[in-house]
Amino acid sequence: MASLRPARCYRRWKRAYTRWAVRRPERNYIGGIPGLRIRRFRTGEPKDEYIYRYYLVCDSRLNIRENALEAARVAINRVLERKIGRGNYFFRLMVYPHHVLRENKQLTGAGADRLQKGMSKAFGKPVGRAYRAAPGDRIFEVWTAKPVDDIVKEAFRRGIMKLPGDYHMETEIRVKGGAAEGAAATA
Repeated sequence: MASLRPARCYRRWKRAYTRWAVRRPERNYIGGIPGLRIRRFRTGEPKDEYIYRYYLVCDSRLNIRENALEAARVAINRVLERKIGRGNYFFRLMVYPHHVLRENKQLTGAGADRLQKGMSKAFGKPVGRAYRAAPGDRIFEVWTAKPVDDIVKEAFRRGIMKLPGDYHMETEIRVKGGAAEGAAATA
């Protein structure tokens, strides 16, 4: 199986070229979308007693591939499970990768120039999915009953290593009525 192209090939938030076939309109659509690589979106059990909420917020405008989201989710969940305990938190991936990534595959090697020439505005085949992140988007959230700022900050730090771009952590304290008592942002 072919390896994945580097993430820098898909990081820009540029609108993808869309083919407009006049004679054959069925060619205007992507043939098939690859399966989702994210295994879980929620871990733990949401309880009313969880009043502390921590969010990982994106500061950049970029595409985040699904394999990066999954790697960050696994890294964050591992730290939370080890330090807080399995039943003492609720963790959720808040975004879904809808954007389909396409690749115009080229031949490489000796004599490839005689077999294939590059195309401008080539449509490409679907190779993966990505989430189109904008500044201020919340990517992950953690709910706890007790304040565990240092543990969540360490977990998010390890998750950020797997993701492109810049991020910060936001903290929120909720009262049982549902309204926020006080919100504070931490770097």
